[in-house]
Amino acid sequence: MLHKLPSPKTKQKSKRLGRGMSSGVGGHTVGRGLKGATARTGHKDPRPGFEGGQNPISRRLPKFKGETRGTTRATFVANIKNTPLQLSEVAEVAKANNQSDIDTQALIEFGLIKPKYNKDLNIKILKDKDIDFALNITGIPVSKSAKEAIIKAGGKVE
Repeated sequence: MLHKLPSPKTKQKSKRLGRGMSSGVGGHTVGRGLKGATARTGHKDPRPGFEGGQNPISRRLPKFKGETRGTTRATFVANIKNTPLQLSEVAEVAKANNQSDIDTQALIEFGLIKPKYNKDLNIKILKDKDIDFALNITGIPVSKSAKEAIIKAGGKVE
C-alpha cells in the first residue's frame, strides 16, 4: 500500500508565469528582467561572434589576400615583420668566432639578436655585399641574393 502513495516532491505544481499582476509570480516582467533581447519572446542564444550589435572583430580586422576557406578569408593579417640582418655582419662575427654553422642560437650567442620574446626571432638575412667566408645557414630565412652570395663563397643554405 505504501508503494502506491505519491512522492510529495513530484506533486509540487510548477509556477505559471505571466498570468497577471495579482498572480504573485512575475507580474508584468514575468521573471525575465527588464527589456532587451532576453525579455522578448523567441529569444535564443546569439550566433557565434555576435558582439551585441557592435561591429565584430571579424569585420574590424583586415584580411589576408588570396585563398579563401568557404565564404570567409582564411585568417586575419598577422603583424609579424622580419628583422633584417646584414650578411656581411653575420660573416664577420662568424669569422671572428671561427664558426661556419649559423642558426638562431648561434646568432644569439654572437649578440647579433637579443630576443626579449619569441616573436623577436623573426629574422631574415639580407645581402649588402659579397662575403669571403663560407657559411652554413640552417633554419633562418635568407633573401635570394644573399643565398647566391653564400653559395658563391662556398657555403650552403638549408
